[in-house]
Amino acid sequence: MVTKRQALRAVVLCLVLVAAVKLLLSEYRTERKQKLAIMDPGSFWHQGPNVKEAVTVHKSEVINYFVNWAQKPEVPEPPVEKGADTVPLETSKVPARIVHLDLKGAAPKVKYMKQIFPLFSSLGADGVLLEYEDMFPYHGNLTILRSPYAYSMEDIEEIKSLAKLNKLELIPLVQVFGHLEFVLKHERYFHLREVRAFPNSLNPHHPGSVALVKDMVSQVMDCHPDARWFHMGADEVRGLGESKDSKNWLHSNKGDVGKMFLNHAVSLARFITERRSGVRVILWDDMLRKISPATIKESGLQDLASPTIWNYLKKMDTDGIGTLISRYHEAGFKGVWFASAFKGGTGIDQRWTPLDYQLQNHLSWIKVMNSMTKYPNITLHGILLTGWQRFEHHTVLCELLPVGIPSLAMCLQSLKHGAFDEKAKMEAHHILGCNIKVEKDICEGSGAFSGSQIYHMVFYIHTNLQKEVEALMKHYHIKGGFSRYHRKYNFANPRIIGFFQGRLKKLLDKWETYIENFRMEMEGIYFPDTVEEWMEENVNANMDLLRENARDAERILKLNGQPKSLKTL
Repeated sequence: MVTKRQALRAVVLCLVLVAAVKLLLSEYRTERKQKLAIMDPGSFWHQGPNVKEAVTVHKSEVINYFVNWAQKPEVPEPPVEKGADTVPLETSKVPARIVHLDLKGAAPKVKYMKQIFPLFSSLGADGVLLEYEDMFPYHGNLTILRSPYAYSMEDIEEIKSLAKLNKLELIPLVQVFGHLEFVLKHERYFHLREVRAFPNSLNPHHPGSVALVKDMVSQVMDCHPDARWFHMGADEVRGLGESKDSKNWLHSNKGDVGKMFLNHAVSLARFITERRSGVRVILWDDMLRKISPATIKESGLQDLASPTIWNYLKKMDTDGIGTLISRYHEAGFKGVWFASAFKGGTGIDQRWTPLDYQLQNHLSWIKVMNSMTKYPNITLHGILLTGWQRFEHHTVLCELLPVGIPSLAMCLQSLKHGAFDEKAKMEAHHILGCNIKVEKDICEGSGAFSGSQIYHMVFYIHTNLQKEVEALMKHYHIKGGFSRYHRKYNFANPRIIGFFQGRLKKLLDKWETYIENFRMEMEGIYFPDTVEEWMEENVNANMDLLRENARDAERILKLNGQPKSLKTL
């Protein structure tokens, strides 16, 4: 007995056959049809087949598709798994471009990350390296490590979601050897210092040292269960070999400091890879540079981790980098990372990012990247564009992140296009809303990127505040009749004060208003400790000088030129 479905299939099959005959007999092609080509939707920007081939394929595929549809048995569609990702996260690009966020200073609020992660992605970044330091919400025995403004677990989850939404791979970084000032500054951990007087580095021989960093690493790894890479730092291990424990070890091991470093590094790298299968470890390479390839190979580190060759100089020794690549290949490493700097790699208290310096650094790295064909047996996993916020935990802030955004755009676009050519400049201009002028160290125009207000306000403060205050302090009557000595003894001629008081008050009022607006912008992105520190380091000295002079002028003016008397507060 013929079912309704069978009858329907018969009708459809007849219609298809009629349509197919008409299609095969037709020789007429419109101009519109000649422009059509069959393309893979996943390769939209790739060139498709030529038009004639496309049309031929189109005929047979149309017929076969409908005939097969009419004849195939009914198969139920598989159920859609609830919560499954509909768009896979692309994290396998090689070499990857990873933006480093140094959170040990001026860590931005999560709401700012919500604005800049899409910007990173649009500029050509593939991921973000999160150097947490004291901003991670450590718990249990490690709660003491947390900054008062540390992110919450909910914040971390939001950061992860933002990264996934913008197709940015997250790579957590936890220091395990050097640069542990944020840990070893606490009296509880004084006994784990390599040098008792300094909080820089860990004593690798103390049994509590490995337990401590394993606990730190575990908490961060647990918070990043999907991370494919884990950076364990291990750079600049200051004072290694100076503790009594280390000296005893060296005495028994031919004074081999390199082997001492490797023992600790291998122990932690193995712990990370064994704790979660598939995770790959990264470490900075500077401590490896003076260790022989044979010693490295003997340690087994090459089977556990990939070194990051870092250099932030404007005039980089590219041949020297080639030598390091060869040495690491000889040591058995199967892959390496590179690290450049888009900010924070020049001056310890740098306020404004020098664009040409950062550009030249990246052009040097591009030269090295283009030479990787000389090393066919070693893979370049990617380049970390570092954005240092402090040189170490106890030093002052470098450039704020919004100040470094045009530099980051310039560097990412240079890596994307192979140079900062016209195409790269136009793309950066389109995304940022301002025009990068390398020779002037500025992005001209209002700017449409998140944080552009802070960018322009910092520039105005950087170029004008100190200059205008110093110019006023050089005023003839302030230098000659209102010096520190005059103010100390309340001794000045009211006539002389009258020559500069109006100008002083006008300048003070102008900057009070400007700084108050700037503070409001800063508070939208940063926590109170960052706002206070930046103001203290870059604003307060000049503002305090204006305020003190204004107060003293008003007070001494009322004395009508009386004899000297000690200033009273």
